Amino acid sequence: MADVLPYKPRPGEIPTDPGVYRFRDASGRVLYVGKAKNLRQRLSNYFAPLRTLHERTRRMVTTAASVEWTVVSTDVDSLQLEYMWIKEFDPPFNVRYKDDKSYPFMAVTLADEAPRVIVTRNRKIPGARYFGPFPKVWAVHETIDLMIKAFPIRTCSDSSYKRAMQTGRPCFPGQIGKCGGPCSMTVSIEEHRAMVDDFVAFMAGGDERFTRELTKRMLAASAAMDYEAAAKYRDKLSAIEAVLGKSALVLPADEDADLFGIAEDELAAAVQHFVIRGGRVRGVRALTIEKEIDISSGDLVEQVLQQAYGEAQDVPRRILVPTLPDDAAELEVWLRERRGKKVEIAVAQRGQRADLMRTATLNAQQALIRYKTRRTSDYVARTQALTDLQEALGMSEAPLRIECFDISHLGGTNVVASMVVFEDGLPRKDQYRSFNIAETTDDTDSMYQVLRRRLAYLDRPEESETIDPTTEAVVGEDVGESTVRRKPRFAYPPQLLLVDGGQPQVEAAARALRDAGHTEIAVCGIAKRLEEVWLPGDDFPVILPRTSEALYLLQRLRDEAHRFAITHQRKRRRNDISSVLAEVPGLGASRIKVLLKHFGSVTALRAAEPGQIEEVQGIGPVLAQNIHSHLSTR
Repeated sequence: MADVLPYKPRPGEIPTDPGVYRFRDASGRVLYVGKAKNLRQRLSNYFAPLRTLHERTRRMVTTAASVEWTVVSTDVDSLQLEYMWIKEFDPPFNVRYKDDKSYPFMAVTLADEAPRVIVTRNRKIPGARYFGPFPKVWAVHETIDLMIKAFPIRTCSDSSYKRAMQTGRPCFPGQIGKCGGPCSMTVSIEEHRAMVDDFVAFMAGGDERFTRELTKRMLAASAAMDYEAAAKYRDKLSAIEAVLGKSALVLPADEDADLFGIAEDELAAAVQHFVIRGGRVRGVRALTIEKEIDISSGDLVEQVLQQAYGEAQDVPRRILVPTLPDDAAELEVWLRERRGKKVEIAVAQRGQRADLMRTATLNAQQALIRYKTRRTSDYVARTQALTDLQEALGMSEAPLRIECFDISHLGGTNVVASMVVFEDGLPRKDQYRSFNIAETTDDTDSMYQVLRRRLAYLDRPEESETIDPTTEAVVGEDVGESTVRRKPRFAYPPQLLLVDGGQPQVEAAARALRDAGHTEIAVCGIAKRLEEVWLPGDDFPVILPRTSEALYLLQRLRDEAHRFAITHQRKRRRNDISSVLAEVPGLGASRIKVLLKHFGSVTALRAAEPGQIEEVQGIGPVLAQNIHSHLSTR
């Protein structure tokens, strides 16, 4: 593959103005939409040498056949245009939003002559004011039942209301006292509209002025011995307090805000959107996001806010996020145009806001775990995945045990490998293994070495150990006064070996199987760029459907092996004193060598005081203190 894209614009061709850009494939389909304050600076990142790009970014730019851009006058205009184009073209490489479900809302139809309150999942009713979302539909009905006791507005259908107004006979809810609309003949259109305004005001902010006002009226009616009116005020007060009691006060009572808790990994993110009105959580919405290219946390927050408020009617005064986007100021202007008033985007750093952010983030982390494991926990889906995999790879039986291997290194150094094990489509973390590779020429050589080391265990006799039953309780075979316990089966042969990589890595794995005499084990590789599945000796990959359960299982194995390899490498780097010392400013390779030679061991260096470190030639007091501080925190 060429290291320079054929459609790369000529030097100086890209303007330095703010704007929005689109990558298209050979058929003209829009693959990705992005914005930039400086188009030349942003687009130059995509046209860097391909070997330096993130895997998914490289996949996008190599799939594309052209790039185009539109210059705009302000950064706010670029926000709006980016949002419009993402909505219009639905680009496959932009983040993909998936609602966990369709949430029920409470809606007040303010455009009607006599507005009514309804439960709906339709967010496009003209002139309607929405509250929620609610986690369950019964929660909306329960809230409405309590609210109409305090604010008896219309709940009947439009057909019932029209028929009642024509005949002069109240609708059924009006007859049983559950609807205070004009059709009940108890209020006029104007009086009903005033009740609707109070209903909306209360739901919008949980305004406790209603509680104070009703309490005042109840006491006044009681003092005037109008006990019937006092009882009505008491019942309305109880209804309002019941609604307020449904949600705890999490922020100050006058606080209206939306809070976004986000948990993410390289491939996906989960968002918990808390809707806070009057200091109380009035709604919670969950989103999951699939990432197609590498994206920073700030950019992810920006796109979440664009998605949340692109067509929203209810924009709060304050929006709390875990990370401030680079374009926060432009986003505030964009949101102010929608709200008509000032909007603040802030990071929840301390106090009640920080506590609530931790709660939302915890919920998001749990949602991300559920999203990643949902299909794996489904027995039918796991069975389908293994069956599909058997057919796609031409295996004689379903691969009940799969071992996946990944190589990880840091610029060619600290080369490690990981082995993760899935049995019946589920991870067996107790059988994960990691490998250190001392010397290697490249990734294929590393893969060959690791597989030979792993396959060697298949030819060893099963190991066991004798345990004294008086010191350790075990389950095994009784042998006099001792018990034989079998060690974990690292030697158990897999039906399928999966390697992270394309054709070169698969051929290296197949060579290791041949040399080890275990050609009965199937092998394949999954390449990250296009999620292709490679088999040894084939010139073309196996392409599994994007919705395939088999592909999902292979991806999960590959991602788990990658995660485990990175974790092992980081652990090694923490234990590698040279790497740790190299992080100290002003400490080069020669001084590190002198330090280690002077103290003789890592343990002695870690235990040394700044004064002792200062005795080493070339180490001054400031550097000695920096070394001591750095080592004490590692």
